Amino acid sequence: MAEAITIARPYASAIFEIARDKDALKDWSALLAVFAQCAEDPSVQTAVTNPSVSEEQTVELFSDIAGDLMNEDARHTLQLLAQNNRLLLMAEIQALFEELRAESEQTITADVISARPLTDEQKDKIAAALKKRLGRDVILEDSIDESLLGGAVIRAGDLVIDGSALEKLNRLASAIS
Repeated sequence: MAEAITIARPYASAIFEIARDKDALKDWSALLAVFAQCAEDPSVQTAVTNPSVSEEQTVELFSDIAGDLMNEDARHTLQLLAQNNRLLLMAEIQALFEELRAESEQTITADVISARPLTDEQKDKIAAALKKRLGRDVILEDSIDESLLGGAVIRAGDLVIDGSALEKLNRLASAIS
């Protein structure tokens, strides 16, 4: 996996530069998400790795799936990736692009996993506290995991805050034994 990320990094950087220069970061995010989803589809993977399918045919396949999101720069990017046998790295390229975009826009995505649904007020308080701590705008993505019993686990980049009831019980058990 580390090798795929290493190979994908220069492509993601180049795509980011193109997108930033054309003030099209959001458009490229959407486009790369479609490309990454395509590259993860087993039938697309079969087509891309099939020697009887030409590079142009694979570029057309990705272009057709992307539809209205396609532009000339995207077509050239797909052609370059196809020539270098890198189309199946789209998920890694997309992830790296999103990291560059978040850094550029001074944002961070925080995953909040709670035992019960959070209210809008709770989400706002969490986002405000994280913004103060991390110095970036925070995009919250919340999900439910009832096995936590109560509280929440927050992951934002390298930061992990485990305030779940399950974790508190585990710490209490460790302290008792």
